[in-house]
Amino acid sequence: MNIACAGVGKWFGDHHVLKGVTFDALFDHTIALIGPSGGGKSTLLRILAGLENPDAGEISLNGRRLMFEERSLSEHRRNVGVVFQAFNLFPHLTALQNILLPLEKVHRFADAKERARSVLERLRLGEHAQKKPSELSGGQRQRVAIARALAIEPEFLLLDEPTSALDPEMTAEVLDVIGSLRETGQPVILVTHEMGFARETADLVAFLAEGTIQECTEAHEFFSQPKTDLARRFLARVLKY
Repeated sequence: MNIACAGVGKWFGDHHVLKGVTFDALFDHTIALIGPSGGGKSTLLRILAGLENPDAGEISLNGRRLMFEERSLSEHRRNVGVVFQAFNLFPHLTALQNILLPLEKVHRFADAKERARSVLERLRLGEHAQKKPSELSGGQRQRVAIARALAIEPEFLLLDEPTSALDPEMTAEVLDVIGSLRETGQPVILVTHEMGFARETADLVAFLAEGTIQECTEAHEFFSQPKTDLARRFLARVLKY
């Protein structure tokens, strides 16, 4: 998987969130976007997903320039799986129905039911297929959200703080699922505050602070020898306890 950003900028009113984000990352499985809160990680992820338009700059994904006009974006979104921290499941539908809905109504897959049941089994959710979100634990709800994103067989999967609303046990449950995606070759772009997971699982780490990518390097190198003062101070804070 290759992501190349050149001078990507984004404003929200008077707030300059992304200030010329530039990096070129080639990775096999996972790139982790990490950094202090408010640094622009989620905004960059939403731009990569085609859910926000940048105000400046260019983005290429696997050698294809991402065009921010509706027809192109519509096609792009059909090939991208996105999971947010807030699950975003329909409360009145079962786990199976939550996965089936986009497969049938958006993608119109002829094998929608087979895809949905297969991905539920793969994520160890088969016995919960007929349960509604209120009957599931937080970890199970997030796994259903991941299953829904995977069911379309996306070119890559975007995960925005998928464990931030979970307790430690449920966090471990979801991180295990994300880690297992390496075996399938599924490319993942992950925004996370779970430093231990990023260090052990990510191929690359992109450190985003003050609206720019300060460094993008192999995970083990970033955590052992960060190059910038901002990164060193950040790691000193988050790894203190």
